[in-house]
Amino acid sequence: MKSKILIIGACGQIGSELTFKLRELYGAENVIASDISYSNLDIVNSGIFEIVDAKNYASVKVCVEKYKIDTVYLMAAILSATGEKYPMKAWDLNMESLFHVLNLARAKFIKKVFWPSSIAVFGSTTPKEYTPQYTIMEPSTVYGITKQVGERWCEYYHNKYGVDVRSLRYPGIISWKTLPGGGTTDYAVEIYHKAITDGFYDCFLKEDTMLPMMFMDDAIKATVDIMATKKDNVKIRSSYNLAAISFTPKEVADSIKQHMPDFKMTYHPDYRQEIANSWPKSINDSYARQDWKWKHQFNLKDITQEMLFQLNKKYKASINESK
Repeated sequence: MKSKILIIGACGQIGSELTFKLRELYGAENVIASDISYSNLDIVNSGIFEIVDAKNYASVKVCVEKYKIDTVYLMAAILSATGEKYPMKAWDLNMESLFHVLNLARAKFIKKVFWPSSIAVFGSTTPKEYTPQYTIMEPSTVYGITKQVGERWCEYYHNKYGVDVRSLRYPGIISWKTLPGGGTTDYAVEIYHKAITDGFYDCFLKEDTMLPMMFMDDAIKATVDIMATKKDNVKIRSSYNLAAISFTPKEVADSIKQHMPDFKMTYHPDYRQEIANSWPKSINDSYARQDWKWKHQFNLKDITQEMLFQLNKKYKASINESK
């Protein structure tokens, strides 16, 4: 009997691509996508879709019971930059949604939970280079606070109630398929769009701001891999460090110039610079590589090549459609 999977927050940046991948792997009829609205018609029209309010326990439970769900991917969240504008909204959504899913697992309505954490759990007192799995965690953003608290609750529910919850600390994610969703690392997506549409980008971070980043394909692979591995292989129930590469805005600009020599970039740091300053420059993810054989595939050269190729194709198709 195949798993019945529910993705909460399926219309978001990671949720949407995760939905397509899981439908490819497990069949569209076994993967139910849900969100608060019909904001991504590609997702809505590609399989079963339900309106689910992640902040409402009954809304989540009804969907779980309707489809006999055994696995939940909780991807709904307010990210770092948006969370600083709406702190209480971020706290309410990020925490209430997690409790609802953990409590459904505790009550045996579901068997397995994926919940994403983030490098935002770290802070200015955390070692910046090759940040270890176990280290000082003093996050300075509401988003980071919700993720740190969430990690503790995940581990607690596993230890106390036997909940099979699995988690990854995502770095910045880069994708050509969906637009960024209010994160501090969004420049690394915006820059490619602006390179093609304007030949110019005004970056909101300093040129030498080094941050851990990852191509979306690698992030999806890690998510699928940790959920597919045997329960005994998952040794860490708070959240695993996850890494691929680290780079600066200037390094991204230079990689784009290899393909587009006339591309220009300026730098006007805003409030997101302070958030970025509190985050690691590189991550030690040796536990993930050891426990469930995690391995990334894309470097910066690969990412730039793929982003420019796919976005060029996308924008040309859009222009042709409007004619």
